[in-house]
Amino acid sequence: MAHIIVVGNEKGGAGKSTVAIHVATALSRMGHNVSVLDLDLRQRSFGRFVQNRRITLEKLGIDLPTPAYRDLPEIDRSTLEPGENPYDRRLSMAVAGMEGDSEYIVIDCPGSHTRLSQVAHSLADTLITPLNDSFVDFDLLAHLDPESGKVEGPSVYSEMVWNARQLRARAGLKPIDWVVVRNRMGAQMMHNKQKMGEALEDLAARIGFRTASGFNERVIFRELFPRGLTLLDLRDVGVKGQMNISNVAARQELRDMMKALDLPGVKVTF
Repeated sequence: MAHIIVVGNEKGGAGKSTVAIHVATALSRMGHNVSVLDLDLRQRSFGRFVQNRRITLEKLGIDLPTPAYRDLPEIDRSTLEPGENPYDRRLSMAVAGMEGDSEYIVIDCPGSHTRLSQVAHSLADTLITPLNDSFVDFDLLAHLDPESGKVEGPSVYSEMVWNARQLRARAGLKPIDWVVVRNRMGAQMMHNKQKMGEALEDLAARIGFRTASGFNERVIFRELFPRGLTLLDLRDVGVKGQMNISNVAARQELRDMMKALDLPGVKVTF
Protein backbone atom coordinates (compact mmCIF):
# COMPACT_ATOMS: atom_id res chain seq x y z
CA MET A 1 0.00 0.00 0.00
CA ALA A 2 1.09 3.57 -0.62
CA HIS A 3 2.57 5.57 2.26
CA ILE A 4 0.24 8.52 2.86
CA ILE A 5 1.81 11.87 3.75
CA VAL A 6 -0.62 14.52 4.97
CA VAL A 7 0.49 18.15 5.23
CA GLY A 8 -1.87 19.90 7.61
CA ASN A 9 -2.33 22.86 9.91
CA GLU A 10 -5.53 24.80 10.56
CA LYS A 11 -3.81 28.17 10.16
CA GLY A 12 -3.14 29.76 6.81
CA GLY A 13 0.25 31.14 5.86
CA ALA A 14 2.32 28.48 7.64
CA GLY A 15 3.87 27.17 4.42
CA LYS A 16 1.81 24.01 3.97
CA SER A 17 1.66 24.11 0.18
CA THR A 18 5.34 25.06 -0.13
CA VAL A 19 6.30 22.08 2.01
CA ALA A 20 3.89 19.72 0.24
CA ILE A 21 5.09 20.80 -3.22
CA HIS A 22 8.75 20.32 -2.35
CA VAL A 23 8.26 16.99 -0.56
CA ALA A 24 6.26 15.55 -3.45
CA THR A 25 8.60 16.87 -6.15
CA ALA A 26 11.71 15.75 -4.24
CA LEU A 27 10.30 12.23 -3.97
CA SER A 28 9.50 12.24 -7.69
CA ARG A 29 12.98 13.42 -8.57
CA MET A 30 14.46 10.63 -6.45
CA GLY A 31 12.65 8.10 -8.61
CA HIS A 32 9.53 7.37 -6.56
CA ASN A 33 5.98 7.17 -7.90
CA VAL A 34 4.09 10.00 -6.19
CA SER A 35 0.46 11.09 -6.41
CA VAL A 36 -0.88 14.29 -4.90
CA LEU A 37 -4.27 15.48 -3.77
CA ASP A 38 -5.15 19.10 -2.95
CA LEU A 39 -8.02 19.38 -0.47
CA ASP A 40 -8.18 23.17 -0.59
CA LEU A 41 -10.94 23.07 -3.17
CA ARG A 42 -11.07 26.86 -3.49
CA GLN A 43 -7.44 28.00 -3.64
CA ARG A 44 -5.89 24.79 -5.08
CA SER A 45 -2.27 25.99 -4.71
CA PHE A 46 -0.87 22.52 -5.37
CA GLY A 47 -3.10 22.05 -8.39
CA ARG A 48 -1.99 25.40 -9.78
CA PHE A 49 1.66 24.46 -9.22
CA VAL A 50 1.31 21.25 -11.24
CA GLN A 51 -0.55 23.11 -14.00
CA ASN A 52 2.18 25.77 -14.10
CA ARG A 53 4.83 23.05 -14.22
CA ARG A 54 3.29 21.33 -17.21
CA ILE A 55 3.10 24.62 -19.13
CA THR A 56 6.73 25.51 -18.31
CA LEU A 57 8.11 22.10 -19.29
CA GLU A 58 6.17 22.17 -22.55
CA LYS A 59 7.55 25.61 -23.39
CA LEU A 60 11.11 24.53 -22.59
CA GLY A 61 10.73 21.23 -24.39
CA ILE A 62 12.07 19.23 -21.46
CA ASP A 63 10.72 16.49 -19.24
CA LEU A 64 11.26 16.58 -15.47
CA PRO A 65 9.92 14.19 -12.84
CA THR A 66 6.50 15.43 -11.74
CA PRO A 67 4.08 14.01 -9.17
CA ALA A 68 0.76 12.84 -10.57
CA TYR A 69 -1.98 15.29 -9.60
CA ARG A 70 -5.51 14.01 -9.01
CA ASP A 71 -8.76 15.89 -8.43
CA LEU A 72 -11.40 14.62 -6.04
CA PRO A 73 -13.78 12.50 -8.11
CA GLU A 74 -17.39 13.53 -8.46
CA ILE A 75 -19.99 11.08 -7.17
CA ASP A 76 -23.63 10.26 -7.68
CA ARG A 77 -25.19 11.27 -4.38
CA SER A 78 -27.96 8.74 -4.90
CA THR A 79 -25.38 6.01 -4.28
CA LEU A 80 -24.57 7.25 -0.76
CA GLU A 81 -25.59 5.19 2.23
CA PRO A 82 -28.01 6.83 4.70
CA GLY A 83 -26.02 9.33 6.76
CA GLU A 84 -22.84 8.93 4.68
CA ASN A 85 -20.91 12.14 4.10
CA PRO A 86 -20.28 12.76 0.38
CA TYR A 87 -16.80 14.17 1.06
CA ASP A 88 -15.86 10.96 2.88
CA ARG A 89 -16.80 8.96 -0.18
CA ARG A 90 -14.98 11.28 -2.58
CA LEU A 91 -11.79 11.18 -0.52
CA SER A 92 -11.82 7.41 -0.09
CA MET A 93 -12.39 6.95 -3.82
CA ALA A 94 -9.52 9.29 -4.65
CA VAL A 95 -7.07 7.51 -2.35
CA ALA A 96 -8.19 4.07 -3.53
CA GLY A 97 -7.64 5.18 -7.13
CA MET A 98 -4.09 6.35 -6.39
CA GLU A 99 -2.85 3.49 -4.23
CA GLY A 100 -2.43 0.99 -7.06
CA ASP A 101 0.35 2.86 -8.85
CA SER A 102 1.79 5.10 -6.10
CA GLU A 103 4.51 4.56 -3.55
CA TYR A 104 3.59 7.82 -1.81
CA ILE A 105 0.41 9.88 -1.71
CA VAL A 106 0.84 13.50 -0.62
CA ILE A 107 -2.31 15.25 0.59
CA ASP A 108 -2.23 19.05 0.99
CA CYS A 109 -4.92 20.20 3.46
CA PRO A 110 -6.55 23.65 3.63
CA GLY A 111 -5.64 26.16 6.33
CA SER A 112 -8.94 25.68 8.12
CA HIS A 113 -10.96 22.97 9.81
CA THR A 114 -12.97 21.07 7.21
CA ARG A 115 -14.50 17.62 7.03
CA LEU A 116 -12.07 16.65 4.26
CA SER A 117 -9.07 17.74 6.32
CA GLN A 118 -10.33 15.91 9.39
CA VAL A 119 -10.76 12.63 7.52
CA ALA A 120 -7.43 13.06 5.69
CA HIS A 121 -5.60 13.29 9.02
CA SER A 122 -6.94 9.88 10.00
CA LEU A 123 -5.40 8.45 6.80
CA ALA A 124 -1.91 9.83 7.51
CA ASP A 125 1.02 7.49 7.94
CA THR A 126 3.20 10.60 8.18
CA LEU A 127 1.68 13.91 9.25
CA ILE A 128 3.69 17.06 8.52
CA THR A 129 2.55 20.20 10.34
CA PRO A 130 4.38 23.32 9.13
CA LEU A 131 4.53 25.97 11.84
CA ASN A 132 5.81 29.53 11.67
CA ASP A 133 8.24 30.13 14.51
CA SER A 134 5.66 32.25 16.30
CA PHE A 135 3.54 31.82 19.41
CA VAL A 136 0.56 32.90 17.33
CA ASP A 137 0.95 29.67 15.36
CA PHE A 138 1.92 27.69 18.46
CA ASP A 139 -1.47 28.52 19.97
CA LEU A 140 -3.07 26.07 17.53
CA LEU A 141 -1.06 23.28 19.14
CA ALA A 142 -1.31 24.24 22.80
CA HIS A 143 -2.20 26.94 25.29
CA LEU A 144 0.61 28.51 27.28
CA ASP A 145 0.60 30.16 30.68
CA PRO A 146 1.42 33.80 29.83
CA GLU A 147 3.61 34.27 32.91
CA SER A 148 5.58 31.05 33.13
CA GLY A 149 5.45 30.06 29.46
CA LYS A 150 4.56 26.51 30.48
CA VAL A 151 2.20 24.42 28.41
CA GLU A 152 -1.25 24.30 30.01
CA GLY A 153 -2.86 21.87 27.59
CA PRO A 154 -3.47 20.95 23.94
CA SER A 155 -5.39 23.25 21.65
CA VAL A 156 -7.83 22.66 18.79
CA TYR A 157 -5.47 21.25 16.18
CA SER A 158 -3.73 18.89 18.59
CA GLU A 159 -7.13 17.61 19.68
CA MET A 160 -8.04 16.89 16.05
CA VAL A 161 -4.81 14.93 15.59
CA TRP A 162 -5.52 13.02 18.80
CA ASN A 163 -8.98 12.09 17.44
CA ALA A 164 -7.37 10.94 14.17
CA ARG A 165 -4.97 8.77 16.14
CA GLN A 166 -7.85 7.21 18.05
CA LEU A 167 -9.65 6.38 14.80
CA ARG A 168 -6.52 4.70 13.42
CA ALA A 169 -6.00 2.74 16.61
CA ARG A 170 -9.57 1.42 16.52
CA ALA A 171 -9.07 0.42 12.88
CA GLY A 172 -5.87 -1.47 13.75
CA LEU A 173 -3.65 0.86 11.71
CA LYS A 174 -0.11 1.85 12.66
CA PRO A 175 0.31 5.10 14.62
CA ILE A 176 0.77 8.42 12.85
CA ASP A 177 4.35 9.67 12.68
CA TRP A 178 3.69 13.35 13.43
CA VAL A 179 6.42 15.82 12.46
CA VAL A 180 6.09 19.52 13.32
CA VAL A 181 8.22 21.49 10.85
CA ARG A 182 9.47 24.87 12.06
CA ASN A 183 9.41 27.44 9.24
CA ARG A 184 10.79 30.98 9.17
CA MET A 185 13.25 30.56 12.03
CA GLY A 186 14.94 33.94 11.65
CA ALA A 187 18.47 34.18 13.07
CA GLN A 188 17.74 37.67 14.35
CA MET A 189 15.03 36.37 16.72
CA MET A 190 17.22 34.23 18.94
CA HIS A 191 15.25 34.78 22.17
CA ASN A 192 11.93 33.89 20.53
CA LYS A 193 13.58 30.96 18.77
CA GLN A 194 14.82 29.57 22.07
CA LYS A 195 11.44 30.01 23.81
CA MET A 196 9.64 28.33 20.90
CA GLY A 197 12.09 25.45 21.01
CA GLU A 198 11.55 24.93 24.73
CA ALA A 199 7.76 25.08 24.39
CA LEU A 200 7.76 22.63 21.47
CA GLU A 201 10.06 20.24 23.33
CA ASP A 202 7.71 20.30 26.32
CA LEU A 203 4.64 19.74 24.15
CA ALA A 204 6.28 17.05 22.00
CA ALA A 205 6.94 14.95 25.09
CA ARG A 206 3.31 15.30 26.16
CA ILE A 207 1.41 14.61 22.97
CA GLY A 208 3.92 12.74 20.83
CA PHE A 209 5.41 14.47 17.83
CA ARG A 210 8.88 15.06 16.41
CA THR A 211 10.26 18.40 15.27
CA ALA A 212 12.24 19.28 12.16
CA SER A 213 13.58 22.45 10.61
CA GLY A 214 11.79 23.69 7.52
CA PHE A 215 12.23 26.71 5.25
CA ASN A 216 13.26 30.24 6.05
CA GLU A 217 11.48 33.07 4.25
CA ARG A 218 13.08 33.23 0.80
CA VAL A 219 12.13 35.06 -2.39
CA ILE A 220 12.99 32.00 -4.47
CA PHE A 221 9.81 30.18 -3.43
CA ARG A 222 7.59 33.00 -4.66
CA GLU A 223 9.57 33.33 -7.88
CA LEU A 224 9.42 29.66 -8.81
CA PHE A 225 5.74 28.97 -8.12
CA PRO A 226 4.35 30.68 -11.28
CA ARG A 227 6.66 28.47 -13.35
CA GLY A 228 5.82 25.29 -11.45
CA LEU A 229 9.44 24.75 -10.46
CA THR A 230 11.28 23.87 -7.27
CA LEU A 231 14.79 24.36 -6.00
CA LEU A 232 15.75 20.96 -7.39
CA ASP A 233 14.81 21.98 -10.95
CA LEU A 234 17.02 25.05 -11.27
CA ARG A 235 20.01 23.39 -12.90
CA ASP A 236 17.73 21.65 -15.42
CA VAL A 237 16.14 24.88 -16.68
CA GLY A 238 19.25 26.87 -17.48
CA VAL A 239 20.55 28.44 -14.27
CA LYS A 240 23.57 26.17 -13.85
CA GLY A 241 26.41 28.17 -12.35
CA GLN A 242 24.08 30.95 -11.23
CA MET A 243 22.99 29.50 -7.89
CA ASN A 244 23.32 32.26 -5.29
CA ILE A 245 24.02 31.67 -1.61
CA SER A 246 20.35 31.98 -0.63
CA ASN A 247 19.28 29.35 -3.17
CA VAL A 248 22.02 26.97 -2.09
CA ALA A 249 20.94 27.44 1.54
CA ALA A 250 17.31 26.75 0.62
CA ARG A 251 18.33 23.54 -1.13
CA GLN A 252 20.18 22.46 2.01
CA GLU A 253 17.06 23.23 4.08
CA LEU A 254 15.05 20.93 1.82
CA ARG A 255 17.68 18.20 2.08
CA ASP A 256 17.73 18.46 5.88
CA MET A 257 13.94 18.38 6.09
CA MET A 258 13.66 15.30 3.85
CA LYS A 259 16.24 13.50 5.97
CA ALA A 260 14.41 14.44 9.18
CA LEU A 261 11.10 13.11 7.84
CA ASP A 262 12.74 9.66 7.61
CA LEU A 263 10.19 8.34 5.16
CA PRO A 264 10.27 4.57 4.60
CA GLY A 265 12.23 3.51 1.54
CA VAL A 266 13.66 6.99 0.94
CA LYS A 267 17.36 7.69 0.66
CA VAL A 268 17.92 11.41 0.15
CA THR A 269 20.19 11.69 -2.89
CA PHE A 270 20.18 15.36 -3.88
